[in-house]
Amino acid sequence: MAQRRIRIGIDTGGTFTDVVAFEEGTGELVTTKTPSTPSNPADGFITGVRKVLELMGATGADVTAVAHGTTVATNKLLEGKVERLGFITSEGYEFMLEIARQAVPDGYGNSYFWVKPPRIVPADAVRTVGGRMDFQGNEIRPFDEESAVAAARWFRDRGITTLGVCFLHSYADDTHELAMREVLKREHPDAVVSISSEVLREYREYERSMTTLVDAAVKPNVSRYVTNIQHRLAEIAPQAAFSIMKSNGGVLSADEVVHQPITTVLSGPAAGALGAGLIAKRAGFPKVLTCDGGGTSTDVSVVLDGEPTLTTEGTVGAYPSKIPMIDVVTVGAGGGSVAWVSPEGTLKVGPHSAGADPGPLCYAKGGTEPTITDAHVVLGRIPPHLLGGEIPLDVEAARAGVDALAATLGIDPVRCATGILEISAWNQANALRQVSVKRGLDVRDFMLTTFGGSGSLLACRLVDILDLAGVVVPQNPGNVSAFGLLTVDVKNDYVQTMVAKHAALDHAAVQKTFDELTDRAARALDGEGFPRDAHRYARTVDLRYFGQAFEVRVAAPDGPVDEAYAAQVASAFHEAHRALYGYDFAADPSQQVEWVNLRVTGVGPITRPELRELPSRDPGDPGSLSGPTDQDPSDRSTTRVRRVCFDADEGYVVTPVLWRPDLRAGDTFQGPAIVEEFGSTVPVHPGFSVHVDTIGNLVITKES
Repeated sequence: MAQRRIRIGIDTGGTFTDVVAFEEGTGELVTTKTPSTPSNPADGFITGVRKVLELMGATGADVTAVAHGTTVATNKLLEGKVERLGFITSEGYEFMLEIARQAVPDGYGNSYFWVKPPRIVPADAVRTVGGRMDFQGNEIRPFDEESAVAAARWFRDRGITTLGVCFLHSYADDTHELAMREVLKREHPDAVVSISSEVLREYREYERSMTTLVDAAVKPNVSRYVTNIQHRLAEIAPQAAFSIMKSNGGVLSADEVVHQPITTVLSGPAAGALGAGLIAKRAGFPKVLTCDGGGTSTDVSVVLDGEPTLTTEGTVGAYPSKIPMIDVVTVGAGGGSVAWVSPEGTLKVGPHSAGADPGPLCYAKGGTEPTITDAHVVLGRIPPHLLGGEIPLDVEAARAGVDALAATLGIDPVRCATGILEISAWNQANALRQVSVKRGLDVRDFMLTTFGGSGSLLACRLVDILDLAGVVVPQNPGNVSAFGLLTVDVKNDYVQTMVAKHAALDHAAVQKTFDELTDRAARALDGEGFPRDAHRYARTVDLRYFGQAFEVRVAAPDGPVDEAYAAQVASAFHEAHRALYGYDFAADPSQQVEWVNLRVTGVGPITRPELRELPSRDPGDPGSLSGPTDQDPSDRSTTRVRRVCFDADEGYVVTPVLWRPDLRAGDTFQGPAIVEEFGSTVPVHPGFSVHVDTIGNLVITKES
């Protein structure tokens, strides 16, 4: 019997672990979900592997690769749960993190306060070391071994075992940072250390320091988690190559991720954006916003012609992380986000989340505060069970929690529940504006692709708030991120700062740097098992007009670097600057272009699964659009209609409930309606209509 070749994608969220398996040769796709296990996320991961193999009638020996998207790092930073860190920097720069960057909330018109990012390292946990490099990598003062030893011992004696090291201009020469790491190995061997020259080889000391500290902050958790899964996966599928999704839209072997944990801070969200982009492009929608709703957070991004936009100016929570990443904005508005009353007596939602354990009140696992999921249950927008009946929900517990919150606020419980969802919708809408309107894009030109377990619950309200063209809900929306993991290539990013005016650009030096970065990318892909003839490389350059503080990233072609090459890159910069800001200085010779960073991305391509078409309804067969036809322990047939509240003023209305597996390509219906399937629910509000397209997407548009 021929050996089967199965690839598995697993996305671990705050509430559920989503699994998609793809069998090469037959093209079969199988999806499933299992509850996440926050106390040890590896348990949910392994359960998901076993569950999908059982559904496919396969064994671990049939598994060739497992790609994983995780929110371990994301959730730690989003909820501000950063353990005590230490920071070692250059003498005279001990207050770099305190100075930080200025941010005034809501613009100068509404606030006069200078708000700084939260202190990832308190001032009393910063130590300095003598020595200095200049911006060209020349040593101005030698490395001070004595002060380095003193700093290492200071952290050791106080039990601070997670450290970030960032010395001035180490992007140009890392000799002093490497020396500091050797001192730490000798004097404080228990320390987990991140050094900036390995995390981010770019200038700007504050951003490089923060990125290094974020890497250090997540390194212990990510390392333990990945190592645990590696060992347990090897017992089930000993031949499977295990890789982790990176924030840049690629994957990396688990062995390498342990050394580069910051690359996973937007692991799950990146996979979702890629999967949604592929589905939207196949459905004929070139411009989409994505909305990935999970248990802890909601992640939004922009996808143009199937490709998510990239940035190096991202943040996770409140912490800047200046690494190449898909441009995802994350807000604490997931299904488990807690509703609470502020000291001023106003209703708030998130960012704190009940997650999967104890979870919302309706989970009956010890939760004590009402959540977004509880509000949906109370209003009838989701059924009294999850995962097709596998997880029953305690509707009365949810109602009691919302009633208590409403009493505290002095309002009607129904208005309290709708208010919770309205605040959540506006939180999501503001995030969508951040990735679109604030990037110079007209949000009205975009369709919204919703996925994740809770991503589609507020879809119609988002259309109202943002005046979107409509909504696309893929099949198995709760598993889109896991599906995305099966579509991603291996990617490695390398960067080198090289600041020079365009008119004085040393073309030979640029060529040499590109060659060095390409060689590093090639060696990394060799280590991942890709033959040289399969390698692909992509160049990009960060440029700005002289005197500007920040850059615009543009694609750079392959080929030898000469005057014509540089002119082509500069022309692309003028166009990109105009698209972003509405103007450029291309016609003003006094405004010189300045080159800042050179980048190379190495790509190892993989085989992607195909999206199959959904059958059309047979002529003469009206089918059933009123609910599932099978009988299971939850007796879903009794939910063919349900009382649902879409608007507090209108109250509850009897609403048809459709079972999505019964739908066929070409089916249409109008709201109000509820569409249920194994892993998610889509409330269709009054005034909206739904069309099922050829690959099974629900295309929702406003009738007016």
